[in-house]
Amino acid sequence: MKTGVRPADGLRPAGRPPGPPGYPSPVSELAGLRFAFGTLTVFPVRVTRWDRDAARAGMLCAPLAGLAVGLCAAAVGGGLLLAGSGATLAAVATVAVPAVLTRGLHLDGLADTADGLGSARPADQALAVMKRSDIGPFGVITLLFTLLAQIVAVSALYDEGWPSGALAVVVSAVTARLALTLAARRGVPAARPGGLGAAVAETVPVPAAVAVAAVVTAVCAGAGTVTGGYGAVHRALAVLAALAAAQVLLRHCVRRFGGVTGDVFGALAETAATTALVVLVLGP
Repeated sequence: MKTGVRPADGLRPAGRPPGPPGYPSPVSELAGLRFAFGTLTVFPVRVTRWDRDAARAGMLCAPLAGLAVGLCAAAVGGGLLLAGSGATLAAVATVAVPAVLTRGLHLDGLADTADGLGSARPADQALAVMKRSDIGPFGVITLLFTLLAQIVAVSALYDEGWPSGALAVVVSAVTARLALTLAARRGVPAARPGGLGAAVAETVPVPAAVAVAAVVTAVCAGAGTVTGGYGAVHRALAVLAALAAAQVLLRHCVRRFGGVTGDVFGALAETAATTALVVLVLGP
């Protein structure tokens, strides 16, 4: 989850005292949305605050950024289906849209994390591997299978009809960003200082992260009734399975690297998105 936007050093405006521990300073909803869209998408949003309080609000709003990305991806897929492209080509375009709307940063993070984990080196050396600009064999293989799984899953869902596929794409994108909200909770440290990973690490109180997860899961489950597709339980299970897969990866990365980085956040997002799509395909 690298970004071209660079936060100010210290992440708090000069002269502003920190708020009481555990309690966020006043941050408008708009500032949180700006942070989420400005760091997680390429949408032309100006990030007005880079302090820890804005990061907390932004990570709580992360699923909304996923909603926007998912809707764009589903719209592109639907347009190609209407043009007679067939499910496979529409699925390829659908999977490409989130990559474009994130500058490929989540996929880059997935590849770098795979290289770091696959290196089997001590934490500091593995982190150095992840910072390299090139992609190693572990990263290439992981990207290949991840993108193939996403394309095949979306294609199968489009075969059932665009509404089913579109809703699945949106749910997977929202769930991917929800995994980032949970990864930014208190108790999950940054692996190194600097970067967006350190900027958002441990900013979200655990109760707030759990509350957002519960609301998003409930909304995703209920959204299934809109198209008359697979049931609410199936959709809820897809979200929960995706979050569980992301948490397993998160724990492994914390154990191996000593904490999270921007690359780890990207890997968590892609893991959650892929898992959600696969579970939705496997259901009735």
